[in-house]
Amino acid sequence: MVTDQQVRILMKAIKSEKTKALAAAKAGMDVKTARKYVQEDRLPSEMEKPHSWRTRSDPFAEVWEEVREKLSASPGFEAKTLFEDLQRSYPGRFSDGQLRTLQRRIKVWRALEGPRREVMFGQVHEPGALGQSDFTHMDSLKVTIAGQPFDHMIYHFVLTYSNWEAGSVCFSESFESLSEGLQKALFTLGGVPRVHQTDRLSAAVSNLSERKDFTDSYEALLRHYGLEGHKGQAGKPNENGDIEQRHHRFKRAMEQTLLLRGSRDFASREDYEAFLRALFDQLNAGRQERLAEEMKTLSALPCTRYDSPKQVDAKVHASSTISVQNNVYSVDSRLIGETVRVRFHAETLEVFYAQALVTTLPRLRGKNGSRINYRHVIDSLVRKPGAFDAYRYREELFPTSRFRMAYDALKRSAPDRASKEYLAILQLAAHETEAGVDDALRRLIDTEEAITAAAIEALVKSGQEIAPATDVHIDAVNLDAYDQLLQEATCEEVVQ
Repeated sequence: MVTDQQVRILMKAIKSEKTKALAAAKAGMDVKTARKYVQEDRLPSEMEKPHSWRTRSDPFAEVWEEVREKLSASPGFEAKTLFEDLQRSYPGRFSDGQLRTLQRRIKVWRALEGPRREVMFGQVHEPGALGQSDFTHMDSLKVTIAGQPFDHMIYHFVLTYSNWEAGSVCFSESFESLSEGLQKALFTLGGVPRVHQTDRLSAAVSNLSERKDFTDSYEALLRHYGLEGHKGQAGKPNENGDIEQRHHRFKRAMEQTLLLRGSRDFASREDYEAFLRALFDQLNAGRQERLAEEMKTLSALPCTRYDSPKQVDAKVHASSTISVQNNVYSVDSRLIGETVRVRFHAETLEVFYAQALVTTLPRLRGKNGSRINYRHVIDSLVRKPGAFDAYRYREELFPTSRFRMAYDALKRSAPDRASKEYLAILQLAAHETEAGVDDALRRLIDTEEAITAAAIEALVKSGQEIAPATDVHIDAVNLDAYDQLLQEATCEEVVQ
């Protein structure tokens, strides 16, 4: 078969050689073939006729109209679904190996007769014009903190011109997480782009209202930084395509960095956040030239950060608890019957009474959760020990696993006074030191001594240092007997 390159050599050789025979020989073809290509003055690839015939019979020829009708009615059908339907309708006629043939036919139908596809229009990005942001879940990377799974998200921000990006750890797609993440990104960047775009985040977009685009809180945040807010259309993630692409590339880079690190476990959240900052610095290192162009056009940061968190008033119930966003939190029993003001932050709640901050609580994720601090209720429980066993939030009154072990041991040895004795121990932890009580419990459990509040109090107040937990030593396994058994089995095989 003559190639295009041979014909090019032929055409060049004809101009320099004396005869066509020499030129043909130089191109590696006979004179007759050379004469044909000289006359046609075209390359072999330009002379090929379109392939319009089948090299083998079509096994779906008789049923194709049936398949075609189903595709026309519902273009979303997958080839495998239609193939399995054909196998049921025509038993024994189609083998599994013919699935690929049907997939090719349906692929051609979609390209020539199927519904028109969505056209993507590439955008021209201007320096300093647009920043996009969104939340992305990090579960797939299986990060752990001190051996425990760390379920979290990253608030992710990117400048679309330079691809400069920043991110921060968060646990929900709340306005507080959006506000803190965006402000951290802007202050790390050192300037403000003209437009900030998100998808239809409920933290920012008024999805239930047709009268306004954004929530009041988000509009106030935009005004503080002089940002123009844009939102994507529902079901159109491609409109926020730059940040979606950065999600993918950031996670891929993080996966590779974790593999190089050799571990997905971090000693603390601070260590993990330092790891993330270093990763973002590494990703941004190659974007400095385009970032410099953006920095010239960014607006200046305001003098102060925006700090107007959501606030609600909550009545302190007789149970010494408040209900906030479908979650229950305990507060000091002195506040029972009073109304407190709760200020929301991304990870904490601040509780105010008489315009004074009285406590800061870790913010629960999701709904129908509870966070009960035993110090808030222990004095009342000591006076009413009978309420402990059936207390709705009893499981939260075991600060460590040893407290739970102590209660279980008391239930076995003295069930009648177990609750009273345990509550006395818990009250000691509240008024003295939880760590000291925990160490004393460890000593009594390890030595199998009787667990009593008096014994715990004596150990805590004695001030003596309790020896750390004994290291467990396991003797090395002697494999000599196993080696001898293998040798005997080998000898038996040789004899046989």
